[in-house]
Amino acid sequence: MTASGTFGYGAEFMPYMDLSKLGAIVVKGLSLYPRQGNPAPRIVETPCGMLNAIGLQNVGVDDFIEKKLPLLKGVDTHVIANIFGETIEDYIEVAKRLDGAKGVSALEINISCPNVKKGGIVFGTDPQEAFKVVSAVRNATRLPVITKLSPNVTDIKVMVKAVEDGGSDAISLINTITGMVIDTERRKPVLATATGGLSGPAIRPIAVRMVWQAAQVAKVPIIGMGGIVSANDALEFLIAGATAVQVGTANFIEPDSSVRVAIGIAEYVSRKKTRITDVIGSLRIA
Repeated sequence: MTASGTFGYGAEFMPYMDLSKLGAIVVKGLSLYPRQGNPAPRIVETPCGMLNAIGLQNVGVDDFIEKKLPLLKGVDTHVIANIFGETIEDYIEVAKRLDGAKGVSALEINISCPNVKKGGIVFGTDPQEAFKVVSAVRNATRLPVITKLSPNVTDIKVMVKAVEDGGSDAISLINTITGMVIDTERRKPVLATATGGLSGPAIRPIAVRMVWQAAQVAKVPIIGMGGIVSANDALEFLIAGATAVQVGTANFIEPDSSVRVAIGIAEYVSRKKTRITDVIGSLRIA
């Protein structure tokens, strides 16, 4: 899969790759109304990654349904709509509007984005609030619900249990890790918002660890992400217990990174003369 926020609304990448080779496209996060996002600068490169504070800029759920989604008609892959809101009511309304949208296969609830001043972060770090928003969305749609978890928590296992109890059909993790870059000449943050979300290879070991921890308690499928740029990276997540993976920041470097990762996984399975189901959760500690 592609990770939300790194692949636009899908159609933008049609000139560069065959989208049908992907298991799913997770589109840019959708809110009830259009958002302009944060002021510039909003992105800065870091060693082995990038820091972003886009602020969830998007066209809004209605424009997506009317103009963006039809462009994916005929593409033989699943379209997953990532959604977010500033209140539980926002989440409910966005979910309801997407529920009847032809071509949407599932919803991914973003309760973990760290780069806005209000909204998602409170849901993503409080088990009770996470339970409330997930259960509300679960009751508002017939679509499968995936909950995207934040790494900025004390105990990921507690959050896994909370969203499972709320009715989440699957869990995806991790989202970006809150970070900061400082301009030493000006003695000011580089990003206009001071902090942003760190992504890329720098966070992969943390992401793999958290997927492994989540897999110890999760009863629903886990989608792993965080710094995947190669098939070997993806295999770490699968061995740790993820049943699927998302490729994010790598899409900015090579638009077809997700397809390359999928091909590499298939080659690994063939070389090992095994099945992908035998790879998932096969980590040996002792």
